[in-house]
Amino acid sequence: MQKITTTFICLTLLIFSCGEATKTQKTNAEDTTSQPADSEWKSLFNGKDLTGWVVHGTEKWYVEDGILICESGPDEDYGYLKTEETFKDFELTVEFKQEANGNSGIFFRSSVEGTIISGWQVEVAPPNHDTGGVYESYGRGWLVTIPDEKENILKMGEWNQMRIRAVGDQVTTWLNDQEMVNFSDEKIGEAEGSIALQIHDGGGIRVNWRNIQIKSL
Repeated sequence: MQKITTTFICLTLLIFSCGEATKTQKTNAEDTTSQPADSEWKSLFNGKDLTGWVVHGTEKWYVEDGILICESGPDEDYGYLKTEETFKDFELTVEFKQEANGNSGIFFRSSVEGTIISGWQVEVAPPNHDTGGVYESYGRGWLVTIPDEKENILKMGEWNQMRIRAVGDQVTTWLNDQEMVNFSDEKIGEAEGSIALQIHDGGGIRVNWRNIQIKSL
């Protein structure tokens, strides 16, 4: 009887141990899949303040409830928020929500002096104004606009995601996972500079930003 009881206890402990091991393996697998797929992504916005950024101009840039907000100031002029760090080849993702006019932009490989910027802007604008197209400020103007049939991809007043990839002279943009432009430009290929967010002149503009992530390539 004692031998049978001992055998039963051993079998029970073995089954319990196997079950715990399986559970642990499953938990570890779930933890692994919950991690970012690529650890090379870096956040440019900490959700608390403007650390790592430089304000250019008198327009308003501030953080509220984890959201980066830009608003027209009393001068109703152009304003920029530029990264201290510079980038050459990269992939960038950022979410934005437009309020009021919503005319803004995302500059790359740029430099700013006062409120004069050199570089290339991926347009963020009201509907039917080429959001996702690329514009060269104080230079050649529009390099690539978007097709009319893609104007409905922007969701005005809702959160949108812009993705920008610049490698050498090749530039591609996506809005809400839809490719907007894909082109090459020798002048862009020679440049390196900061990422910068813009607020357009004219007043009455408010744009929200979050989840600003970059990966150097």
